[in-house]
Amino acid sequence: MQKVIVLDFGGQYNQLIARRVRECNVYCEVKPCTTPLSLLRSESPIGIIFTGGPNSVYDPASPQVDPAIFELGIPILGICYGCQLLAHHLGGKVTAGTEDTAREYGKTETYFNTDCKLFKGLPREGVTWMSHGDYMEKVPVGFSLVAHSDACPTVAICDEKRSFYGVQFHPEVNHTQHGCDMIRNFLYEVCGAMGEWTMGDYRDTAIRQIREKVGDGKVLLALSGGVDSSVAAALVAEAVGNQLTCVFVDHGLMRLNEGDEVEAAFKKWDVNFVRANAEALFLGKLAGVTEPERKRKIIGEEFIRVFEAEAKKIGMVDYLVQGTIYPDVIESGLGTSATIKSHHNVGGLPDYVDFKEIIEPLRMLFKDEVRSLGRELGLPEYLVMRQPFPGPGLAIRVIGEITKEKLDTLRLADFIFRDEVAKAHLEHSMNQYFAVLTNMRSVGVMGDGRTYDYILALRSVTTTDFMTADWTRIPYDVLDRVSTRIVNEVPHINRIVYDITSKPPATIEWE
Repeated sequence: MQKVIVLDFGGQYNQLIARRVRECNVYCEVKPCTTPLSLLRSESPIGIIFTGGPNSVYDPASPQVDPAIFELGIPILGICYGCQLLAHHLGGKVTAGTEDTAREYGKTETYFNTDCKLFKGLPREGVTWMSHGDYMEKVPVGFSLVAHSDACPTVAICDEKRSFYGVQFHPEVNHTQHGCDMIRNFLYEVCGAMGEWTMGDYRDTAIRQIREKVGDGKVLLALSGGVDSSVAAALVAEAVGNQLTCVFVDHGLMRLNEGDEVEAAFKKWDVNFVRANAEALFLGKLAGVTEPERKRKIIGEEFIRVFEAEAKKIGMVDYLVQGTIYPDVIESGLGTSATIKSHHNVGGLPDYVDFKEIIEPLRMLFKDEVRSLGRELGLPEYLVMRQPFPGPGLAIRVIGEITKEKLDTLRLADFIFRDEVAKAHLEHSMNQYFAVLTNMRSVGVMGDGRTYDYILALRSVTTTDFMTADWTRIPYDVLDRVSTRIVNEVPHINRIVYDITSKPPATIEWE
């Protein structure tokens, strides 16, 4: 299969570049810029993309490449820092910009030479997203200037004889008009891509590889009910059937009917599905606990213990399946990239679980690709498009002490909120939405009597990366229907509030 390699120089958009390439049906992997040239050569990529980065190429401490990379005969696209790296290594000159010499940030009107393959078939001008403090003062011999802005004459360069291209802007972000078309042009017009990367092909290949690896061995998977673990389970189930045991720890902290839905989704496969009903155990351990971090630790510890108990019943297993996905790998740090978060394998499974090897069948997939694979495998849409749900479940959406009565109240209120959003066909305009049962009570009037009941908060956000988020402008008539239904159908709630705080300063979850 054809492959493109993204060499990471510490850019914040390295994942996004890879996603854009894959959206064009071309397989792509992100590798550190320190990857040995021999390894790059051995993988026979049809193209290489240099990412952006926070450094200046003329700084001796900045990340560089082996100059021999330019002798491989492989097309190269340099983005931002990557563009300047091309110029720096091939005889150009990069210097610090000033306000008068092409230091540019944000949306910038840009003009293109559409005779260049990179901009073939695109408008001659459009908005690009700039983020560079340095600029190319001198372009290398053999390169042509193929884009400029009012402030910068060297926005894009190319040497089409050697298939080298560089852009100072970021074509991978949505702010750049026709940016994805530029990446597609690089792939198809320059690299000769054939568009072989599809989820159907990935499914068939992954199933064959899992069968070859597992043979007649026994496989164990901790099924949380989330998208990643569910798709991993479905893929392995398709490959080895009843050699797989899925342990679903039902802690009683899930949304309405969610445990039953997860169990029903796997009835189509001949797997050993173990549902450990541990609600009473978890609620007992959480009794009287109000501090959020303490709740999280208790739930994590008990999950491990319940899983251990079920694993002991199964006995020796050969393989442990994990739902690791590509962002987990990248965010753990690649080369000069900052470590965004440490990767935790299945919530920290106990060392005692005895197995030969870990299988991570989703390790090279992005989240949207995992969802596509789930559809290919026939998982129901409610699982494939399941919203992000915290590991501790509703325990951190019930503020204060947790009781079964509070959980049941929240479950029903949350269901009504999600039900009305679905009826209004708004679910695809929101990235996460849910209800929170606060620990505050207020005076109300229902019928002719005074009430003193809980305040329920509604939360909905729109986001692209969950690192920042804006509160959703839900139409008033939808909020009105939600409020009316909840106070009429759910006991112990007499007031509804809507959280209109963005992230930052707030977080998406309340605890």
